Amino acid sequence: MATEKRQNHVALSNPDDVIHRRELGQGVNNALDGKLNSTGTVTLTENVATTVILDQRIGVDSYIKLSPTSANAAAIVASIFISSKGKKTATVTHTSDANTDKTYDYLVIG
Repeated sequence: MATEKRQNHVALSNPDDVIHRRELGQGVNNALDGKLNSTGTVTLTENVATTVILDQRIGVDSYIKLSPTSANAAAIVASIFISSKGKKTATVTHTSDANTDKTYDYLVIG
């Protein structure tokens, strides 16, 4: 299953300085509160050994951490890994079985 996550950005400039300062302040305050807009969710594809994550924040040097959110996902956590990363994409290699609830939250840094 390929999933894509979109994110919002603060404009680099804005003719209305008050709005721009407010957006920058909200962004900084959100970051200080741990709201980094760097998370997503992926469900591993059943009966195949790889699943692709499509996310515009992913790059070749990104760190991607997977965290299981279901019992079947937790049961195979030792056998899954990020096998490749590229511009806006990462491939998760995992056990091939018929379970459809192997869901993970993920974190992208960098």
